Amino acid sequence: MHRPPPRLADIAAHPERGASFPLGASVDPDGVNFCVYARHATGMELLLFADADDDAPARTVRLDPRLHRTDDYWHVRLSGAGHGLAYGWRADGPHAPEDGRCFDPERVLLDPYARAVEARPRNGAPPKVPKSYAVDLSGYDWEGDAPLRTPFSRTVIYEMHVRGFTQHPSSGVAPERRGTYAGVIDKIPYLVDLGVTAVELLPIFEFDETTAPPGLTNYWGYNPIALFAPHAAYATDGDPLTALDEFRDMVKALHRAGIEVLLDVVYNHTAEGGAGGTTYSFRGLDDDAYYIRGEDRTRYADFTGTGNTLNANHSVVRRLIRDSLCHWARDMHVDGFRFDLASIFSRAPDGTPIEDPPVVWGIDTMPELAGTKLIAEAWDAGGLYQVGSFRGKRWKEWNGRFRDDVRRFLRGDRGSVTTIGQRFLGSPDIYGHRRRGPELSVNFVTCHDGFTMNDLVSYERKHNSANGEDDRDGTNDNFSANHGVEGPSDDAAIEAAREQQIRTFFALTLLSLGTPMILMGDEMRRTQGGNNNAYCQDNDTNWLDWTLLERHRELHAFVRRLIRMKVRRGLDRPTDGMDLEDLLASAEIRWHGVELDAPDWGDHSHSIAFTAKSAPVEREYHVILSAHVEPLTFALPDTVPGTGPWRRVLDTSLAGTDAAALGHEAEPVSGSSYTVAPRSLVVLSSGPTR
Repeated sequence: MHRPPPRLADIAAHPERGASFPLGASVDPDGVNFCVYARHATGMELLLFADADDDAPARTVRLDPRLHRTDDYWHVRLSGAGHGLAYGWRADGPHAPEDGRCFDPERVLLDPYARAVEARPRNGAPPKVPKSYAVDLSGYDWEGDAPLRTPFSRTVIYEMHVRGFTQHPSSGVAPERRGTYAGVIDKIPYLVDLGVTAVELLPIFEFDETTAPPGLTNYWGYNPIALFAPHAAYATDGDPLTALDEFRDMVKALHRAGIEVLLDVVYNHTAEGGAGGTTYSFRGLDDDAYYIRGEDRTRYADFTGTGNTLNANHSVVRRLIRDSLCHWARDMHVDGFRFDLASIFSRAPDGTPIEDPPVVWGIDTMPELAGTKLIAEAWDAGGLYQVGSFRGKRWKEWNGRFRDDVRRFLRGDRGSVTTIGQRFLGSPDIYGHRRRGPELSVNFVTCHDGFTMNDLVSYERKHNSANGEDDRDGTNDNFSANHGVEGPSDDAAIEAAREQQIRTFFALTLLSLGTPMILMGDEMRRTQGGNNNAYCQDNDTNWLDWTLLERHRELHAFVRRLIRMKVRRGLDRPTDGMDLEDLLASAEIRWHGVELDAPDWGDHSHSIAFTAKSAPVEREYHVILSAHVEPLTFALPDTVPGTGPWRRVLDTSLAGTDAAALGHEAEPVSGSSYTVAPRSLVVLSSGPTR
């Protein structure tokens, strides 16, 4: 579909009136309709560029407000224009920042609805003038592709970075495809073998790579320039139009492999930053509509830590967000979204929290998004924390309390035993009042923001000096333990303890009720050298070193087994019985300590056990969690007559394939007790083995 842009000589000399809908550049067989919202603008120009590298327009179309304006919308149609045409807007009007008016008639602005943009360095030099492209999306052959609609109950999410997944030379991907959408396609067999059912891609909206300390790069991408355009740097040739095709090729290939595509989307702020930031688009068209202002109207409210906050509940911004989501779901076949700092959606235009935010319910009820996954990071940098209380009917939540409570429990913190059982059972203390049970909770121990799993068991403090901020950045509350040595160690005992802890973290993540999410490379112990805020490290710190796969083959095999347990919805799923997740969601729970029916919920307790029994009884599970520093022997209850002896399904203190058993591999347990190693998770089952 990537075809040459039209020649400017073929575009009609006299512009037509055009239409006020739809917004953006709409390509038809005979031309292009352009429309942009700019309520307070007094003049508008459409600029046409002959070449992507040109800084000066080859043609300027001045819009007559008597003909080319309808209410707050400026529009024009150019006969003969078509796919690939590079263009921009210039808006004139009052310059009064205290009133939300920041017009600059000399600045070229991107179209907020552009499906492809040029706003980053290419061929060694950044363009002085960013450009939007008219795009015809209808010519792409989806070959019958359709959303997968994998239920949350069978979903395992793999959070990954498009570039970091294959950029390292060890990936085995051809050099020209490393770090690209095409490179992801080359590694799909690995994802299939691992068993994950969805990839959650760190931001792929076109973003500003330059917002980082001197000499570094904004690698994560949480700094969007355009909300409809895929990041051009992830195309094999860096071209914005190529990015459109290669992104869709990636989605189609992942779907063929049975893997959903979720996008980490940023609708809480933009790359325009605060008052001194770069104006790309929104500020130059209607600053007052797009951003929340502080009490001092010359300043932007900053509930995101980035200098500005999108005014998400303003009608214009609300429509922009909904149209963007619809584009990615309808035109790009994306299966779902994780919303960065989603609590911004719960802020009114003056920044105060509101009970029923229109943007949340608007997204929730969009028919175009029916069946897509909606996941909220239910907090923001302004202190609004909504885990367990985020509004909406269909939304799931990143369970930040799961992350913190699991880390605290395995570290041996006082008072943590009271929460670990709740987290394993889907956090009913957080979500029980919603009457939707564990489906609301997306469980994770690590994500892009913070330590990797390896670093969580190898460092007790952050090591962020490479970020150039004197270690001031990144959280200090990591709830981590280094097991005796800060950083890498050659001590076999320390390494064995670390690997055991990793197995336990994975078991808690993948077997707890709810939807599990794991971080790219944790299954092979990827390290960031103790950097817990590696947003600006486009280098080996973030790139996945694939040589780790062979070095940590046993851990990888263990994670594969756990994922298969989760996806099959049963630790050793019987053909006619109830699996663990179904059982725990509806079972009678009987709590224990080292002695039966004597749970210790005290501050100094570091272990708990429970038995889950369904009615009618076809299968029982007995789960033991111990963060004690010494082995503990736990009494076992008798199994229900007819269900057979207890069998060991999981013991994270064991190495290799012995740690997790599938089906008939589960070994019978003799005796009336079981000795649990320090900081381990044990799962026993009774009932059918196949």
